[in-house]
Amino acid sequence: MEITGTAALVTGAASGLGAATAAALAARGATVYGLDLPASIKAATPPAGVVLLPADVTEDAPVREALARIDDDGAELRTVVSCAGIAPSARILSRKGPHDLDLFHTVLKVNLLGTFNVMRLAAEAIARHQPDADGQRGVVINTASIAAFEAQIGQIAYAASKAGVSGMTITAARDLAQFGIRVVTIAPGTVDTPMMAGFSDEVRAGLGAGVPFPPRLARPEEYARLVTMIIEHDYLNGETIRMDGALRMTAR
Repeated sequence: MEITGTAALVTGAASGLGAATAAALAARGATVYGLDLPASIKAATPPAGVVLLPADVTEDAPVREALARIDDDGAELRTVVSCAGIAPSARILSRKGPHDLDLFHTVLKVNLLGTFNVMRLAAEAIARHQPDADGQRGVVINTASIAAFEAQIGQIAYAASKAGVSGMTITAARDLAQFGIRVVTIAPGTVDTPMMAGFSDEVRAGLGAGVPFPPRLARPEEYARLVTMIIEHDYLNGETIRMDGALRMTAR
């Protein structure tokens, strides 16, 4: 599928994976609409070709409003990339007692429900456009994590949410096939994003050294490059792609 001259919707676009993806798509000639929380947008400086819109991905109305804005601008939405997510850490049982139920609910709501909410509404918008010569209308790219497969201690909520994102992939691809919409999920390993900002340089270096090759943290730009490859590779569908340098997470 072509990127140039189309519109793309990217969530979590004010920083990290989302910001890198929005910039990469804009550089390839797409008009990019990025969703993020108002506070995150306030601190961001988007590049040319990227419009940031305030929206909570877990809510119906703000996402619909963003899609309506794309429509009003006369742009054809063809690509959706969901990067919005949170990763708090807590064990099922610790000295403080059992895992906080509200925290577990919040992680699932943002990471899993938010991803589904954007996918369902964006798919409706994409389906209204004319297909290309191969019958394709667009592509949805979701973000899981290698924690979906071998999460570490304290990642129970995060692991459950990302396993859910990965688990939706084949069913979503089958559901949306009749509309010419592909669905692919990326499962990154350890990426140098703002989520890592709280770690010391020593800890970050240690995390990178644990990757078989290349022995470093992944860069957001590498995630963005994979996104553009998926968009242009029409036969990639219903798959979760690990981007982890052959890393398999240990318990700690």
